[in-house]
Amino acid sequence: MKEQLITRFKEVFNKEYSKAYFTPGRVNLIGEHIDYNGGSVFPCGLTIGTYAIVRLREDNKIRLFSENFKGSGILEFTLDRLVKENQWTDYPLGELKIFLDEGYKIDRGFDILFFGNIPNGAGLSSSASLEVLTGFILKSLFNLDIEMVEIVKLSQRAENKFVGVDCGIMDQFAVGMAKKDKAILLDCNTLDYSYVKLKLDNHSILIANTNKRRGLADSAYNERRNQCDTALAELQKKLDIKSLGELSIEKFEENKNLIKDKTRQRRAKHAVYENVRTARAVEALSKNNLKEFGFLMNESHISLRDDYEVTGLHLDTMVEALWEEEGVVGARMTGAGFGGCTVSIVEDKFIDQIIENVGKKYTKKTKLIGEFYKVKVGEGAREI
Repeated sequence: MKEQLITRFKEVFNKEYSKAYFTPGRVNLIGEHIDYNGGSVFPCGLTIGTYAIVRLREDNKIRLFSENFKGSGILEFTLDRLVKENQWTDYPLGELKIFLDEGYKIDRGFDILFFGNIPNGAGLSSSASLEVLTGFILKSLFNLDIEMVEIVKLSQRAENKFVGVDCGIMDQFAVGMAKKDKAILLDCNTLDYSYVKLKLDNHSILIANTNKRRGLADSAYNERRNQCDTALAELQKKLDIKSLGELSIEKFEENKNLIKDKTRQRRAKHAVYENVRTARAVEALSKNNLKEFGFLMNESHISLRDDYEVTGLHLDTMVEALWEEEGVVGARMTGAGFGGCTVSIVEDKFIDQIIENVGKKYTKKTKLIGEFYKVKVGEGAREI
């Protein structure tokens, strides 16, 4: 892959490259829509992700090209004119602008060729991968004194302030801090984290792309976040808490009537229950109890469907078809929802059968063709 992209860089820019980089995509095994509610999440990096071939320039021009959007050609900017254009360039440009606003010395332009083998719009964090990758490139090219955790924080800010999506920090953290064969238990309130070895034995992670695209900024993501913020404010009239993630199930049930709207109650219920589910799932995994882990994945999807209402026909059809198959330990939607991907734990000996059967059922009901990926757990941002 690297050699092909180096050749392509020379064709596009008519220059020799200087460095090459990679940042993974991510999948969240459990703990969905609770990163911005102060809960704990359990993502892992993947071996698919975003590549960048880079060359420093002597002027202040920024020239960007994506193999995924070849029709756009080379898009040119300058360090003093970083413009949001509501396209893929918003992610690297937003990262660059945040770095400049923070006072990091970036005094030359550069050419970058990007290529991502994460399905666009599938919910595997192609945007966060692009942001963190750009931050890592800036650190490398300009010898910046910045730790990965700080790159992660700036990447989240770039998406919030420049791109305009009010996301939590999980996606950026997962792609920046990923470790091979390990998942990350991340407390989104404190950013305390630990690595948990994924002991899947004769099982694998199977991702199914519904091919129902969803634009995160256009989805109901911001609406859900506002509903949770309002519910929290209502609970805070009585309870001394800073986030929904601080609540036990018992404490929530005792006080849920402080939340005046039934829809907001359901949103808050998901956040509280999902946070508890995540802790239980990690404990089950540490005891090598995949059956319990899978059960909690299923419960997570039901909550996302009924209480948070972010699934929809395509995700529900895919997950329900997976639940019917022998060898599926657990399955759920992953990512923001409203399309995108599911994640499941499956027995290796049944994988081909599962893909065939689920694919047929999914196409019959939705008229779309799903794509399936048996994925490995990969390392975070790095030079290659």
